[in-house]
Amino acid sequence: MKMVKSLLLGAAAGMVAVAGAQAADLPVKAKPVQYVKICSLYGAGFYYMPGTDTCIKIGGFLRAEMNFNSNGSFNPFKVADLDSRGLNFETTRARAVATFDVRSQTEYGTLRSYMAIGEQVTNTDGGSGVDTYSHRMFIQWAGFTAGLAVSFFDFYSTPKYSNTTNVLGSDTGGSGDPVFGYTAQLGGGFSATISAEDTSVRRTAISGGGGYAGRQWPDIVANLRIDQAWGGAQIMGAAHQVRTVGVVGVPDQEFDDVGYAVGAGVKLNLPWGKGDSVAAQVGYAKGALKYVGSGLGSFRISHGTADVGVGDAFDAVVTNGGTDLDLTEGWSVVAGADHHWNSQWKTSLYGTYGQIMFSDAASTALRGAADGDWKFWQVGSRTVWSPVRNLDLSVDVMYNHLNTGFESLGFQDEGWWQGMFRVQRNFYP
Repeated sequence: MKMVKSLLLGAAAGMVAVAGAQAADLPVKAKPVQYVKICSLYGAGFYYMPGTDTCIKIGGFLRAEMNFNSNGSFNPFKVADLDSRGLNFETTRARAVATFDVRSQTEYGTLRSYMAIGEQVTNTDGGSGVDTYSHRMFIQWAGFTAGLAVSFFDFYSTPKYSNTTNVLGSDTGGSGDPVFGYTAQLGGGFSATISAEDTSVRRTAISGGGGYAGRQWPDIVANLRIDQAWGGAQIMGAAHQVRTVGVVGVPDQEFDDVGYAVGAGVKLNLPWGKGDSVAAQVGYAKGALKYVGSGLGSFRISHGTADVGVGDAFDAVVTNGGTDLDLTEGWSVVAGADHHWNSQWKTSLYGTYGQIMFSDAASTALRGAADGDWKFWQVGSRTVWSPVRNLDLSVDVMYNHLNTGFESLGFQDEGWWQGMFRVQRNFYP
């Protein structure tokens, strides 16, 4: 009996040991891991990159548009016969851009890198003909900004009020401008910036003297700005090198001069509607016309061969038989206002006006007459319908008018309408 009892106890102990061993072999349920953690330091849409203290926000947009009587993406014509049967009255464009905003905290403040990169197709340029596109690639840290960004001279934001590329006004936001700047925060919403910026972005052309020479130093830009709940304002200035190549065998054809620009802008947030605002910017330049017209270029608009308007755009003109360099003057004002009717509809009005002025000697050197000054203005309106969040359907209509130069030579004023329909899906929160 005692032997049987010992056998039973031994068997039971063995079964417990086996069961315990099998239980030990079973997988243990892992603790839940939070792979994506919200980063609330910098606003909506940011999250921590797993395993780091770096926050990232991914966004972007996709748009498709159809333009009528314009030079692609609602860019006004500068050289065109508007009556020509060969003129492309209708153009289409699709653009897709992804944005990456990466930030982390350091003992000197936020370290930020931002990139917007994508592709675009104009009319039949599909497949291997797709173009790359980027208008932002910059790093910010301890008050410094380096890379492709908006010029620190610019204040007025064109996309806030229209889909167009304005001829006049200074807004490099659509293409970006290589900058190396430092911004000091002065308190109370005030800031001051000094920046070295790509001079090529601000060149039109030089008439005579072999044209523009190679770059020696960047444009120097400075501003004083205030941003508060009511809106903001800015005053700004820029210095721009005007340097000719020179003509071999012709004496006194190498010129070195400095052009400049000054400007001011203001934006007011209107109290009677959320998101409603009005903004304006005015600028004057001598020898640096791209500061009064980011999209500026020489005009030659016609209806057929007899009805022609011109507007020459040169930063400088070599005059008096090649012995002098005359810097061209210009000024412009751009303004816009928008109103939100409700959460789905908004409408804006916008316009630009400006003048390019040549000395009598410069006008005579250009075309043999002394009345080369010309004016240009634009006025338009955009209505946007957002039937669902982050989807915008817009219609933009604009009128352009060129008050021609050199009327004594038979040139005439020209005007034309243009329009755009755009669909845009935004991918940011």
